[in-house]
Amino acid sequence: MPANPFNNHTDYGIGIGLRVPHYRHILEKKPVVDWFEIISENFMVDAGRPLEVLDRILEQYRVVQHGVSMYFGSADKPNREHLKRLKTLVKRTNTPWLSDHLCWGSVDGRYTHDLLPMPYTFAVARHTAAKIREIRDFVEVPICVENVSSYAEFHQSEMTEWEFLSEVVEMADCGILLDVNNIYVSSKNHGFDPYAYLNNVPHHRVGQLHIAGHTKFKKYILDTHDHPVLDPVWQLYAHAIRQCGHTATLLEWDDRIPSFDEVHHEALKATQFLGDQTARPVGTADPIGKADPIRKAQPVAA
Repeated sequence: MPANPFNNHTDYGIGIGLRVPHYRHILEKKPVVDWFEIISENFMVDAGRPLEVLDRILEQYRVVQHGVSMYFGSADKPNREHLKRLKTLVKRTNTPWLSDHLCWGSVDGRYTHDLLPMPYTFAVARHTAAKIREIRDFVEVPICVENVSSYAEFHQSEMTEWEFLSEVVEMADCGILLDVNNIYVSSKNHGFDPYAYLNNVPHHRVGQLHIAGHTKFKKYILDTHDHPVLDPVWQLYAHAIRQCGHTATLLEWDDRIPSFDEVHHEALKATQFLGDQTARPVGTADPIGKADPIRKAQPVAA
């Protein structure tokens, strides 16, 4: 199941984000890492230090591109100049698949630089799916769409978030980048069961998983990516692995970034769960709200 058309039939393991504070360590020490995820927009340039570093990374490592400005849900038509630059980078990195967020963030060519939630309606789902298909056909690689963390909801919504995600990816015939931390964050902010979310998305379309840390406030949870993964998210991840199989997993750590070794060690905790998916037939769920207890991670190489 994990090697599927939506991740270009690859079977990647545990990856981490390629971040500026770690450039020197990676280039000098050459640590063993399954793959790096890059933010596409940081490298959509003609020359300079970003591309110099990227080319050196590509000499030794596999790279997957992740975007933050495609805005599949925006009413605007896709920006052709942006897509041309994106496709040039795709050819440079040979990324097996592309990912970006199921959100909107632009109006009439003006960009919010934020990942804004959408109303979950059938009309919006049809528009979003058509835009995903158009972009996929242009860049000529599979696309996985990521569920976002959200802090507001629309009264116009006609379905749940997981029903909307499922509707979009089925109509677009694309993949899912299932962000387990985002599911947990949104579930606490909006009062739904995160296990119901996981149980009711098309598991065969999941091409990649995200895990990350979040911050708890009095009235809401914020998706901060600035510290280790919390236990409830690990439990949700264990459930996701049983549902989706051994799936390429990326640890996000984007603020207050510690040493490379600390980030890498946190990412490798995911390996303890990747063998657990054989304990039950894929697609067989635990009772809602139940998951395996967290066990101490073993020091294994990626």
